[in-house]
Amino acid sequence: MIPYKHEPFTDFSNEENQKAYQTGLKTVEGYLGQDYPLVIGGERVTTEDKIVSINPANKEELIGRVSKANKDLAEKAMNIAYETFQTWRKVKPETRADILFRAAAIIRRRKHEFSALLTKEAGKPWNEADADTAEAIDFLEYYARQMLSIKEGQKVESRPGEYNRYSYIPLGVGIVISPWNFPFAIMAGTTVAAIVTGNTVLLKPASTTPVVAAKFVEVMEEAGLPKGVLNYVPGSGAEVGDYLVDHPKTRFISFTGSRDVGTRIYERASKVHDGQIWLKRVIAEMGG
Repeated sequence: MIPYKHEPFTDFSNEENQKAYQTGLKTVEGYLGQDYPLVIGGERVTTEDKIVSINPANKEELIGRVSKANKDLAEKAMNIAYETFQTWRKVKPETRADILFRAAAIIRRRKHEFSALLTKEAGKPWNEADADTAEAIDFLEYYARQMLSIKEGQKVESRPGEYNRYSYIPLGVGIVISPWNFPFAIMAGTTVAAIVTGNTVLLKPASTTPVVAAKFVEVMEEAGLPKGVLNYVPGSGAEVGDYLVDHPKTRFISFTGSRDVGTRIYERASKVHDGQIWLKRVIAEMGG
């Protein structure tokens, strides 16, 4: 296997690279203003209630309208993710890693398009958008390799007459609540880390940058990810976020965002609900 190395940043002092980025911007402009459905168990679900994504640097420019999940749809997504986990957890680590490698290759081919989408939806300058996309590719490449290195567990010592083994097991359904400031890298990284290790995911991206997440879900499908492993459920934090954090089938929550929301998640996740047979894990990055 080729050893891991960081995805290089684009040198925009090179005129060819400038032109390539302009082409990326034109590609994105070609699909601005579209509607994006939820993805639950591979099924496209359109709702009347929408999250409207606009260009923060040009309030007149509509990036897209994204269907908004409610409690009933969140419940449906949870049940499908829980069911899918029973089979996904048994899929070979090599097969799961391969999907990440394929997704990295797809994004690498469309690198300037994804960066251009970040410029449009998150208002990122070219260099910052390019770095965000490079980091998303890095996460896919790195976590796939990490999975291959830890799939047999770790070496542990055994006394005579004993056999001790240290192995890693998938946990269950994870809720990924991703931020607006790195809407591609952190969203993709937290999602694929959970998926490659055999978990299923409900992805609730930041409400200001849901289109890049929708495009990422399409890439994961193209890379061969089975239905139900990754479910796209953008929605209100107060309605969908709290509901999923509280859910007895939620096994872990991966969150990046504000201290107020992060501490609220910690508090809610610490309560044991009827039918819950574990303590939930919370991985929260709250800006230091």
